[in-house]
Amino acid sequence: MAKFQWEGTTRAGEKRKGVIEADTAGAAEERLKSDGLSNMRVRREGGFNINIQLGSGVTPKDLQIFTRQLATMIDAGLPLVQCLDILSNQSENKSFQNVLRGVKNSVEQGATFSDALRKHPKVFDELYVNLVAAGEVGGILDTILNRLAIYIEKAVKLRGQLKSAMYYPAGIMFVAAGVIAVMLIKVIPTFEKMFRDMGNAKLPQATLVVVGISHGFINNWYLILAIITGVVIGINLARRTAQGRELFDRLLLNIPIIGPTLRKIIVARFTRTLGTLLASGVPILDALEICGKTAGNKVVQQAIMRAREKISEGHDMATPLAESKVFPTMVVQMIGVGEQTGAMDAMLQKIADFYEEEVDAAVTGLTSLIEPVMMAFLGVVVGGLIIAMYLPIFKLAGTVGN
Repeated sequence: MAKFQWEGTTRAGEKRKGVIEADTAGAAEERLKSDGLSNMRVRREGGFNINIQLGSGVTPKDLQIFTRQLATMIDAGLPLVQCLDILSNQSENKSFQNVLRGVKNSVEQGATFSDALRKHPKVFDELYVNLVAAGEVGGILDTILNRLAIYIEKAVKLRGQLKSAMYYPAGIMFVAAGVIAVMLIKVIPTFEKMFRDMGNAKLPQATLVVVGISHGFINNWYLILAIITGVVIGINLARRTAQGRELFDRLLLNIPIIGPTLRKIIVARFTRTLGTLLASGVPILDALEICGKTAGNKVVQQAIMRAREKISEGHDMATPLAESKVFPTMVVQMIGVGEQTGAMDAMLQKIADFYEEEVDAAVTGLTSLIEPVMMAFLGVVVGGLIIAMYLPIFKLAGTVGN
């Protein structure tokens, strides 16, 4: 992607200029024409530029700030197009700036705000678009946007807790593997050479085993690397299939210690999302469909979609959720009470608040438990290797002493 400086005239006759990213000057002109500009001059920016962008380039923090500021402006009575123009110009994220300008141009051309957002699915997901649509229909767009900002903030916090629960042990294991590899490749061969220079002294069995492992690792490292790479690729390919994804997600939920924490995170996300949707006036069937798509776990998604199917047939929600055995009994019972009292959205928000606190405590406890276990594992393995290599030296020292 290259950057191009452009100048042009809007439909209202205003002169505009700026910078746009595109593969070629022709592609840049086509994008500017689609935005309603004419009399354009496009030229490539000087210098050598390489731009690699993964995903949308828009962070949840960018989206949260935009949503909160837009809600404030609309509540103050500013027209939507003017709000979008102000926010696009003040955004420091160039990718988000381009997206907001595209949304503004679509609204100017007669599209609804939700339809304009729907053209950018990598930035605005189905939950966001549907809530905005409900706010437009109900005339409470500012209220909906405030709810969305709160939801995004809590979702970011949950995502961070999930990363803490998953990445911390993985990081420690990666460090442990690196330390063990260095010892097998560098340290143990040095000791072996020293023992060889000592003559034909008989080495202890533990030392011989460690030396054999070092030889096997050095001589077959490419084979070990190929096996590990094959396993990783195989798991990724399997996860792309429906059966493989379901099996992997089910295993995650059943892993000791980590599984219960993941289940709490999933429950908090589901109840927060569903509660926000219902409080905003989204129909229950549409809300459950959105929750299923954003569940992040195939097993949970199937349970939600099964409940949606039962509700469409005239049944309640609590019974199919209980039959799935995915959601805790307390959650199912509170949802049942919410159905009976007609305060489902409020009950779901209470469940989400409770489980978010549970996730805080669970992640803290998990981190406190995993750290000493991993340190003990690393100490035993590395310590065992070191002791095995020092045994001949201890034996020699004892012989000299005698």
